[in-house]
Amino acid sequence: MGAPPVGEAGPRPPHRRLRLLGLDRSGPPPPETLADRPLRPLTIPNAIGYLRAALIPVFLVLAYANDSHGGVDPGAAVAFFLAGILDYADGFAARVTGQYSRLGALMDPIIDRALVISGVLVCWSYELLPRWALAVLLGRELAMLIVGQMWLRRGLELKINWLGRIAVGPTMLGVFLGLVGLRALGEIWLYAGLSLALAATVVYYRDGIAQLRARRASSSA
Repeated sequence: MGAPPVGEAGPRPPHRRLRLLGLDRSGPPPPETLADRPLRPLTIPNAIGYLRAALIPVFLVLAYANDSHGGVDPGAAVAFFLAGILDYADGFAARVTGQYSRLGALMDPIIDRALVISGVLVCWSYELLPRWALAVLLGRELAMLIVGQMWLRRGLELKINWLGRIAVGPTMLGVFLGLVGLRALGEIWLYAGLSLALAATVVYYRDGIAQLRARRASSSA
């Protein structure tokens, strides 16, 4: 293929700085993250992911170690905050080092959901946030875990959409604010994150159905 005709703009190359910051997700996913690639467990981003996973039981132990604090424990809140903020760190490390991996692509959303579920359980136990909203969020996260595994077994790609990416931040912030005792402010962010998460779920299911239809069409052709 030749260059685009004079007067017509070709595809705009991704902005390097925006790409590093995770704000430009244009183009196909890194080939190292595709389903047929090796896991590559020994990378810097995956090491950050392992740390995030290890912080989840630490958070739960600190949160439930002493009921006298009513769930508002500084140590537990710090552990939750670190596990959440390191989500950005592992993605940044992957973009800087180029150490993308299939394991990282699989592990990251699972850790995100495990962290959210852990925070929801603590907030539920001590009524730090409205239980009805926590129940909806918990049901959504469990459904995504189950459906995600079913899709992977059927060879479908669970493509993270922008709504899903954006929803993680306000959801975790809402839970964190509940953990530090700022219930009213936490409710606002929780409702915002929950709305985005439910909208993202609709997109996930629509994408999955489209993949199944495309597969059936190709097999019948």
